[in-house]
Amino acid sequence: MNRVFELHELDEVATSLLNTFPENRIFAFHAPMGSGKTTFIAALCKQLGVSDHPASPTFSIINEYALTQSHSVYHMDWYRLKHTEDAIEAGVQDILEMQDVYIFIEWPEMAAELLQGLAVLHVQLEFVDELKRGITAF
Repeated sequence: MNRVFELHELDEVATSLLNTFPENRIFAFHAPMGSGKTTFIAALCKQLGVSDHPASPTFSIINEYALTQSHSVYHMDWYRLKHTEDAIEAGVQDILEMQDVYIFIEWPEMAAELLQGLAVLHVQLEFVDELKRGITAF
């Protein structure tokens, strides 16, 4: 997936990403500050049926949103991690090993070694202008 979209198309693009990569459960979002990572993740959560309003877990590192009684979405923000050990202490590694959950990670480069060997869909968002964003998934 590689396209430029307008913000009013956000839900459509989120649905397209999920449908294009149905086997992926771990999504790593690469983008500069303020480019819309949390907003895009909120749109993904909405498309998955999350009823909570997703917010950035900048200080808590991990937010969990229930999908069903047995499935969850984990939204992680690794921006404040100083070392991989900080992520491990926060329980990130345990979550990455879970089955049947969706995991959305902001700032994955802060503990990239934890993602090695896992099936991760990398999503690059770029700020085009106030109303447009670019998305590339690889």
